[in-house]
Order: sequence, then C-alpha cells, then structure tokens
Amino acid sequence: MPQQLQIGPHTVTPPVVLAPMAGITNAPFRTLCREFSGGRGLFVSEMITSRALVERNEKTMQLVRFDAVERPRSIQLYGVDPETVGRAVRMIAEEDLADHVDLNFGCPVPKVTRKGGGSALPYKRPLLRGILRAATANAGGLPVTMKMRKGIDDDHLTYLDAGRIAVEEGVSAIALHGRTAAQHYGGTADWDAIARLKEAVPEIPVLGNGDIWSARDAVRMTRHTGCDGVVVGRGCLGRPWLFGDLVAAFGDEAERDRVAEPSLREVAEVMVRHARLLGEWLGDEARGVIDFRKHVAWYTKGFSVGSAARSALAVAASLDELRVLLDELDLDQPWPEGADGPRGRTHARNRVVLPDGWLDDPYACGAGLSPEAELATSGG
Repeated sequence: MPQQLQIGPHTVTPPVVLAPMAGITNAPFRTLCREFSGGRGLFVSEMITSRALVERNEKTMQLVRFDAVERPRSIQLYGVDPETVGRAVRMIAEEDLADHVDLNFGCPVPKVTRKGGGSALPYKRPLLRGILRAATANAGGLPVTMKMRKGIDDDHLTYLDAGRIAVEEGVSAIALHGRTAAQHYGGTADWDAIARLKEAVPEIPVLGNGDIWSARDAVRMTRHTGCDGVVVGRGCLGRPWLFGDLVAAFGDEAERDRVAEPSLREVAEVMVRHARLLGEWLGDEARGVIDFRKHVAWYTKGFSVGSAARSALAVAASLDELRVLLDELDLDQPWPEGADGPRGRTHARNRVVLPDGWLDDPYACGAGLSPEAELATSGG
C-alpha cells in the first residue's frame, strides 16, 4: 500500500515534499515536478517574506499566485517579528492565498542570519515560540509547519528544543535538514539527528531533509530515521522527473524499482518546456530564457556536452536559439552513469554571521532586532 503523510487536513501521497528554493521553486518548476509526479506530493513556493506580503510587494504577490491545479497550495513564509508573521498568516488565511503555511527557520545565507533570521532564529527560544504562537493563532484552521536545521553549529544545537516548542504551539509537522547553519551545504547530512527528533516529538510528523539524490536515498532515509516523509531540495535540480521516481519508490510493490533515465533528447525537451513556462509566467519569452540559464548546468550534468556548448546554452537569449543550440548536441546520448549524485551548492561556511551578542543568552527574546530584519523582498 502506498505510504502517505498527514499535514493537518491534507493527505500527501507519497510522503514527499519539494523544498522551497530561492529562484527555483516558482510556479513553472512546480508545474514540471507535479507533471512528473502525476500531481502527487506537496510542492512548496519560494520563500515569501512576511513583511513583503503584508505590504503587498508586487514581486511577492506574483510569487504567491498558484496554478489552478495546484492543491494543496503551499507557501513558505519567512519572518523574525511575531506581529508581522501573524499578520501575514492571517492575510493568507482570510484571502485564501494558500492551503498550508510553512515557516522558514532553516535558511543559512548570511544576509538572513546576520539579521537573526532563518537558521539563526531558533537559538532564541522565546522569539521562536512567539513566532510560532502568532502563526498558529492567526492561521484560521490552515496547518502551520516549520523547516529548520540542527542549529547554528555543533556547539549551539537547537533542533530538539525547537521541536518541543513547535509541538506545544500547535505546529502540524516539522522538517529537519540534518546540517547546522555552519555546514551550509557542505559535508554529510546527519540522518541520526532526524531520528532523534522523531523520537523527541512523536505527536506530530517529522520530515527528513538532506542528501536525497535519488528515490533510493529517500527510502533509505525513512528506514534509517523512522521519519514520516522526506523533503527534497538540491536533488531535483535539473531533474524534475525525480518526483516520478519518488512516487514509484513509495508506491505499490510492482512500481518501486522504476527509475527515469532520460536520454539527452528527452532532457532537451524538458529544458525547452521549462524555459517556455518561465517566459509565460514572467510575461516575456526573453526574460524566461534568461531566468532559465541557471538551470543549464544541472540539466546537462554528466552528459558529454562540452564547456563551449554549455557556455553557449547558458547565454541563449530566445527559445529558438535555445532549441538550435540543443539540436547541435549528440541528443542520442543515454542517461549518464553517476549523474544522480550531488548537485547544486556543496560548500561549507564554518562561520555563521549573526547579530552582535546573539549567542550571549538563548532565552533573551531577541527584541533588539532592527526593523530591517524583516526582509522587504521575497524569493531569498
């Protein structure tokens, strides 16, 4: 029988979630992932900042528009001020902008952590509690979940305390990336930490995140940790068909070994469709192709393409040019062996940029955060 995940009133089958990724998980990419999964799974928006939402920032309002077939609609929200987060969640609920709100406590980038946000915030236990309480109190019945990391670094782990606070404040599920903020995306994800969190908060679903490069990895994670589902991020970069593999892996016995291994010709067709969807979404074909450029290296990873061809693809300015350049490749190449491994960012930072005195007292409320800590733009 296929495995499933319960998030509030929403049954997610298979128990697979697309991780929010800045500049990646916009409506066009979510469309591709949903098509390959047959509409199954949960697909989360790019990070939406609470301040930008309540101020109705133009870019933000575009990012929270969902395609008619997207159900449930899932928004990831970032904020550091309980009042602003509460207003944003209330706006989502009252204006029917989404069916599920996920709160970002996992972002490790310096422009976020230096303001006390993202993966820095759970260190301030009262502030975390205040944000979770404001979100759940204003959700109007929408499930509120959270995504976090293990902590700031190995000397300042927060995930077990944060998990208990989340349960106490009515959070519906927790996703844990098995790395600290200091690790950024380097090293190996600590799946044992996911298992410890699952043991610590048996009341609600726990989802695991980190180093899922294939459907087999997702199944291994659930078996190793006992987690209720998985969150897939970098593993699907340039591979939206991974969600079809995940549906099979968590599905009926007869389908579990099915793995997509598209030829370069098939990959090229997806690339053109991705670029076209971006152009339609942005209302400008050229802007869509330009936005697509970041995806070229991920889609062509492992194929014999050559640096000159990759460079040319990465500066294509129109759909016609993109098609011509792709047609010049050896499109009969089969899926390359070893192309399922790590992709995207893989580096560590070792030092996390934090507000002055942030680590002095984990129980100080963080009231010293500046108004600018509430980022004014969405998308990371």
